[in-house]
Amino acid sequence: MKVLVLTQWYPPEPVVLLQELAQTLQGFGHQVTVLTGFPNYPSGRVYSGYRQSLWRHETLAGVPVARVPLYAEHGRSGVKRAINYLSFALDSAALGPLLVSKPDVIFVYHPPLTVGLPAYWLSRLWRVPFVYQIQDMWPETLSATGMLTNKRALACIGRFARWVYSKAAALCVISPGFRENLLAKGVEPGRIHVISNWIDMASYRPVAPDAALARETNLDGRFNVMFAGNIGEAQGLQTVVEAAQLLGDISEVQFVLVGDGISLPQLQDLVRQRNLTNVRFLGRYAESEMPALYALADVLLLHLKNAPLFRITVPHKVFAYMASCKPILAAVAGDSAEIVSSVGAGVTCAPEDPQALAMAVRRLYRTQRSELDRMARNGLRAARNEYGREYLVRQIESVLLSVVPRHQPVWTQPGS
Repeated sequence: MKVLVLTQWYPPEPVVLLQELAQTLQGFGHQVTVLTGFPNYPSGRVYSGYRQSLWRHETLAGVPVARVPLYAEHGRSGVKRAINYLSFALDSAALGPLLVSKPDVIFVYHPPLTVGLPAYWLSRLWRVPFVYQIQDMWPETLSATGMLTNKRALACIGRFARWVYSKAAALCVISPGFRENLLAKGVEPGRIHVISNWIDMASYRPVAPDAALARETNLDGRFNVMFAGNIGEAQGLQTVVEAAQLLGDISEVQFVLVGDGISLPQLQDLVRQRNLTNVRFLGRYAESEMPALYALADVLLLHLKNAPLFRITVPHKVFAYMASCKPILAAVAGDSAEIVSSVGAGVTCAPEDPQALAMAVRRLYRTQRSELDRMARNGLRAARNEYGREYLVRQIESVLLSVVPRHQPVWTQPGS
């Protein structure tokens, strides 16, 4: 089977899940090509080693990649962000047929929703089906993050989303809550497949703490509550700063934020204004460096804003945290909290509640090390047994095969 992966973002941008999908499908014997843009996420600046041109072909980790130009932007301006999305949509639709050969099926990664435009066009042009994977529900995300507040515009985007869903041969969603959302929008149950994100145990794994790195990052001798990932509006990390202020009486406790994003400067200013010494910003690290950083954490923090959308969202970091064999503090509600609780991988508290977050940190700080280790082992066991890469990519492969007429599905999701 020839598979085209259509995505606005791809490594070296921090969306390793797609590279893992492409590599694994290749390992299953399929021919995989990626159509994407020039890397610029999350900074909005084109990565070093790349310069935008009409197109670029390269091979990453054995997978052929075709890149098209786009307007590089990832700031707070909704207009500029829209131009960024539309530029990729239009250029991939126009240049895609010239850069990649006709596939048997197109696998489409959302967000952004605008990727549905080239998906539909290329699907019609080549007369092949497309499978639409939803990692982020629109327009709910735009409203929840404050990126777009105009009700009329949100309604228009909602109608466009339903149009995209109606054209897809199948839809893959990452949580039961996402499935319920689509059902409420009138999508036929038979076209919706709940397939969790996975974790690659070769990339995220428990490692021994590095004493030199701990000294270099000023994490030695502290109880480190670490958040890693995009630092944006959706994460609501102002709550962390406010909780840190409430924990000033425990000198050993500090919050460690790893990553970057549009909210980082605002958080840094807030920490300076409050003269806090228990919040540390480490900046962005390569994926290969994350296991060593996670090894220096006592607790790994998951936090999202308190919005209906985020109750049905399951970030990839949930599984990365579990695979790293560290207890998790899930300051979220809904599906993510349920995963952490159900496997006994940590504790949960209400999102966007500094008092609740501070109390949860106090509780973990006072917890016996043996109990923290038990939580960590529970998470690692679940990562290995329930969220392995090959197991879950087989489910995606089955969906792809099911929509390609001359192929027959070879694997069926339990309970489907």
